[in-house]
Amino acid sequence: MHPYRTHNCGELRQKDSGNTVKLSGWVHRKRDHGGVVFIDLRDHYGLTQIVINPDTPFFSDAEKIRNESVITVVGEVVKRTDETVNANMATGEIEVVAADMTVESAVDETLPFTVNQELDCPEETRLTYRFLDLRRERMHQNILLRSKATALVREHLVAKGFVEYHTPILTSSSPEGARDYLVPSRLYPGQFYALPQAPQQFKQLLMVSGFDRYFQIAPCFRDEDSRADRSPGEFYQIDMEMSFITQDDLFAELEELMVRLFKELSTKEIAAETFPRIAYRDAINWYGTDKPDIRYDMKMVDCTDIFQNCELKVFSHQAAAGGVIKVLNAKDAAQRPRKFFDDMERYARGEGAKGLAWLALKEGEVKGPIAKFISEDEMKQLFERTDAVEGDVLFFGAGNADETRELMGKVRQMLARQLELVDARKVAFCWIVDFPMFERNPDTGQIEFSHNPFSMPQGGMDSLLNKDPLDILAYQYDIVCNGIELSSGAIRNHRPDIMLKAFEIAGYPESEVKTKFPALWKAFHFGAPPHGGIAPGLDRIVMLLADEPNIREIIAFPLNQKAQDLLMGAPNFVTQAQLDELSLEIKLPADTDAS
Repeated sequence: MHPYRTHNCGELRQKDSGNTVKLSGWVHRKRDHGGVVFIDLRDHYGLTQIVINPDTPFFSDAEKIRNESVITVVGEVVKRTDETVNANMATGEIEVVAADMTVESAVDETLPFTVNQELDCPEETRLTYRFLDLRRERMHQNILLRSKATALVREHLVAKGFVEYHTPILTSSSPEGARDYLVPSRLYPGQFYALPQAPQQFKQLLMVSGFDRYFQIAPCFRDEDSRADRSPGEFYQIDMEMSFITQDDLFAELEELMVRLFKELSTKEIAAETFPRIAYRDAINWYGTDKPDIRYDMKMVDCTDIFQNCELKVFSHQAAAGGVIKVLNAKDAAQRPRKFFDDMERYARGEGAKGLAWLALKEGEVKGPIAKFISEDEMKQLFERTDAVEGDVLFFGAGNADETRELMGKVRQMLARQLELVDARKVAFCWIVDFPMFERNPDTGQIEFSHNPFSMPQGGMDSLLNKDPLDILAYQYDIVCNGIELSSGAIRNHRPDIMLKAFEIAGYPESEVKTKFPALWKAFHFGAPPHGGIAPGLDRIVMLLADEPNIREIIAFPLNQKAQDLLMGAPNFVTQAQLDELSLEIKLPADTDAS
């Protein structure tokens, strides 16, 4: 007989009754019923009930054993009586009556939290004891779901003609939007490698090298702050690149992959299998964000022109000064109690607004603190433009265009939560397209790239030569799901003359382009194919599949919000000998504790 098991703990059924088996696992739960000890034994595959009778020589050990200890049990599979069948366990029709038990590893300390049930526990404690946290059913299933998603992605893309390649982890520092993690070189004192923020340049170089369809489950490293949907330090993306494609080709490929992932690994309803496309400027004007949640239909409406001569000075002054008046229609909200309106105004103030004006169409009247300042003609135009009818409430934002759009975008999201418009059973994808190639830095006035500098401008060289830079659009796109940006991508520029001109507009001289991007600069002079790609975040996709609000819940060993690994104790200080070998000298801030 095998030293540890003949079966796993999720395998035995009625057909196995009468057989002698050996099982190994963790003590999930222990109960003492009238002198008989019952242990639910758990392994990766499931649970089996073990019965230990008082006449066994190891009964006293069973009485003392703590939850999460590891044991091996030999015993007979016995069919349970009808009244003791546990329909909640896959193995609930049988139990194993133990004839022998070996304690492989006893728990000799108090558990920092319970494993066999879901209880609130500080995340710091969970991350410090992550090996225990991952034993819990929900966490265990999340990690298995991540594995299934990764396997499905690989299987799907290979079947579609993609080939998996591996790109370097040690590379050069590159200005790609976030801070690099630097790795000092022992052989070249004073010089550094960088961990890749993404395999961006390498995957483009693979296309130039003559490969056609690339993918990689790629680790990416960025020294940036944590968010609920962003892990600090490192993350994984489904990195993809294709030669001789259009934007439409890429959209079709990714839509098919995303639909399959959510159909096979989730119970959620997909709103549309062909994802709607929303121009960037429309997204900002309608939703106040370039990552809108479109599970509910509520768009901001621009009513600036209606209030040019309004008696309400906060509106007319903003209209005259180049500001905007944005309106949201909260359908059927007029019957809400006064607390609803107060809560909405309190929320807006918390987001930096001076207030939140509103009008309610209720009982044949227009009610609200600003109603008396709006003329009958202005009311008529307002209701026509916003499709407002009896029972609706209009919320107003007025001010600087960018600030007002952002604020009202947040108000839109809060309204959706308050009015319970968000269907948690649904996933709604969309493409954000037609990003501006350039934008003006509000502090310096300098023209800068607004997105990916390696993108192809719409109209090619002609646009760069003849258009106002702020009017040039790029073949850049984001894929968004339920208000979460899963990825950015682009049809790439593959011509050195366009590359040089685009960087020139953004203030980079030719010498700097050649210095910062030497590989692409050289490669584009030796025959580069038109190509494009995208890199959806694997972590964020699994977070949506698992319906988890926090990305750390689907990562086996994540850093905490402060970018610390509490389990392994990283980051930490290294020895002086290690620093000497790398020709490094550390200068710490005066208040740093280096003990």
